[in-house]
Amino acid sequence: MRGAALLFDVDGTLTDTTYLHALAWWRALVDAGHDVATAAVHRLVGMGSSELLTSLLGHDDPDLSEAHGRQYQRLKGEIRPLPGARDLLEQVSDRGATVVLATSAKKRDVGDLLRALDADEWIDHVIDAGDVEAAKPEGDIFSAALEASGCPAERALVVGDTVWDVEAAAKVGLPTVAVLTGGHSTADLLDSGAVAVYRDAVDLLGQLDASPVGQLLSS
Repeated sequence: MRGAALLFDVDGTLTDTTYLHALAWWRALVDAGHDVATAAVHRLVGMGSSELLTSLLGHDDPDLSEAHGRQYQRLKGEIRPLPGARDLLEQVSDRGATVVLATSAKKRDVGDLLRALDADEWIDHVIDAGDVEAAKPEGDIFSAALEASGCPAERALVVGDTVWDVEAAAKVGLPTVAVLTGGHSTADLLDSGAVAVYRDAVDLLGQLDASPVGQLLSS
């Protein structure tokens, strides 16, 4: 067991997929006759599918979730790691952290994300929506990620990009360092409880020693 754990969200934090998901959801919703703005969809990306649809429409719809999956499949060739993502994973792993990916993505999509990241040597565990009962903003994914890490909550930190990450982490007593690459504002992330906000993984890496991440790893 290592001394500290970093629990990373993936979409919007490590991979530039937030807007691919927003587009896929928007196309699925419009095809099904729902008159929604892409902006409304974007704000909910990061939730699990059931949670997103319930927030947007007032009810779950498995057919829409499947339609989103088909639309997203067509966009998977455009999945890219965000700037600095691989370097950040390498750095925190080399400093002794247990690295756990904790994502609301479906298991069928996780392999594509991991291939895009190309960072398996620095990732110790992966927890996805299929491993838990409820996806974000419930805390199940981070609870499972923490358990997989073998570290106590006081030796763990979440890195995410949405208010849903921050809220989910807080439900299991974990602080969140946030990045802006998912399109949520600094004000929204701080208001939801993030302990610090950085522009992206490059910015966080550049300030790593002074950041909550660096402080955890050096303590």
